[in-house]
Amino acid sequence: MDATVEETYVGEIRRKSIRRTYKIEETSSTTTTTKMTTAQKLYGKDLSAYEDLDVDTLLSQLTPEEINILAKEVDPDDNLLPPSQRCSYSCEKDPTGPLNRKKLIEHINKQALETPDKPELKPYVPGTVRGKKWIPPPPTVQEQEAEEQITIDLGDEYEHALSAATQEEIIDLAAILGFHSMMNQDQYHASLLNKGQPVGLGWDGITKASQPKPYPAEPPNMTDPDTTIKQVQDDDHTLIDLNWNNIKNISDEKFTQLFEALPSNTHLETLSLTNTGMTDNTAIKLADALEHNNTLRVVNVETNFISPPVIVRLIKSLLTTKTIEEFRASNQRSQVLGNKIEMEITGLVEQNPTLLRLGLHLEYNDARHRIAAHLQRNIDRNCRINAKAKFDINIGKGVVPFQIVSRE
Repeated sequence: MDATVEETYVGEIRRKSIRRTYKIEETSSTTTTTKMTTAQKLYGKDLSAYEDLDVDTLLSQLTPEEINILAKEVDPDDNLLPPSQRCSYSCEKDPTGPLNRKKLIEHINKQALETPDKPELKPYVPGTVRGKKWIPPPPTVQEQEAEEQITIDLGDEYEHALSAATQEEIIDLAAILGFHSMMNQDQYHASLLNKGQPVGLGWDGITKASQPKPYPAEPPNMTDPDTTIKQVQDDDHTLIDLNWNNIKNISDEKFTQLFEALPSNTHLETLSLTNTGMTDNTAIKLADALEHNNTLRVVNVETNFISPPVIVRLIKSLLTTKTIEEFRASNQRSQVLGNKIEMEITGLVEQNPTLLRLGLHLEYNDARHRIAAHLQRNIDRNCRINAKAKFDINIGKGVVPFQIVSRE
């Protein structure tokens, strides 16, 4: 069975005719095989006959009106062309002046306010339904069975207790069970602190967050870097804790002066340099100073611009003197250290017998578990050493720390 269908598209340019031929073959009563062949023709010729034509020559023969019609039918998918050449809209009006975005927005808002609203076909009347009212469909059998299965029988005792409970008692019960979404924050905290319920916020009240209490901002760090550098250089015995946290605009020269004075200092125990803008160059000088200092116990360089390799260099410097018990260097320029850096840090920490606390954000579980286990071993060893030292001191003073009493 052969069938021929001709389709002609008529538009503003009536020059295109497409003929499609469909051939259908019947093989049996149950199986049908369809073969479709498409032949595209223009002016009675195949499209292959127009491949050698020069498009520029054809366009030069068109009139300006025909070119405009042809341009409206073409929508080039080219992001390099400006939008004025990619869309069919063309404005013949001359520009009134340079573009002023503020005045344009004001003009658009003014037009929106002055344009009257379209009248409604049916005016709104309170309490009446306009159009067809939506009625939810009845629940399916599966939904009804699921609701019946969820129903819990609490027993007569619990049913009677809940039915006779007041709002305050139900709020306290919800706070104990952790149902935070069923109450507001004032009710929850009042129940936890065993205080009176807020006035006007019962069980049917709106669940909303309360306004946060304003707290005064932390005062700025008034430490004078030049004065503290002088104290470190003079090995002042009163300077035990050096705190430069949150001090801005500390020059590299001051960091260098401080780090050069650390090896000869014998009294400084805590060095805090959080959020001071420390870079890799100054951090390397700090690592060199830590290798020659024997009194520092706590070093904090969090929230700076130290790269992961320099963090490894700092942790490696702790192995020389082995006196630092706490080292913190999280929240640096690179949030993720990487597997290689974390494994290298883990190996260095496992070689350190005195480090008790390490402040670093580790991504891999293997590194976290190994470091945590090693630090716990160091803490246990430190506790045993302190207990043994206290026992030896008591024996030296002639004081028996404990006494065994026989029951015989």
